Amino acid sequence: MAKREAYESKVENYLLPMMEEYGFELVDVEYVKEAGTWYLRAYIDKEGGISVDDCEVVSRRLSDWLDKEDFIEESYILEVSSPGLGRPLKKEKDFVRSLGKDVEIRLYRAKDKRKEFTGALKAFDRDTVTIEEDGKEITFERPEIALIRLAFDF
Repeated sequence: MAKREAYESKVENYLLPMMEEYGFELVDVEYVKEAGTWYLRAYIDKEGGISVDDCEVVSRRLSDWLDKEDFIEESYILEVSSPGLGRPLKKEKDFVRSLGKDVEIRLYRAKDKRKEFTGALKAFDRDTVTIEEDGKEITFERPEIALIRLAFDF
């Protein structure tokens, strides 16, 4: 397991009981480097949406724990936030919750001369994702998908 995945896993394991305590959902934890700076991000949600106060409570507890445990070698910025409208589908529960809903799929490489598809999520498993676009079912292999998220209209 790479260092990044180990950090994410350890933080996730710490946060899960806290999420249960507050009635929140842990959507994702990521440890990423952007423009030379490391970020440790926790995305949380709850029925009716997450508030700034909710994020602050989790951030303070997580920050105190991280200071005490001190297992991340690099300096980093801690962020706790809502996943937002365009949240990616990553875990099985995200896919289950999104069955029948419109999703956007972006591919690493073009398929039928396109890299972006939008359609109703019809099925998924460990290896594939199937959507219905304009009455036609299209199945994608998971490794070819760069991003899959709920589609939203304005």
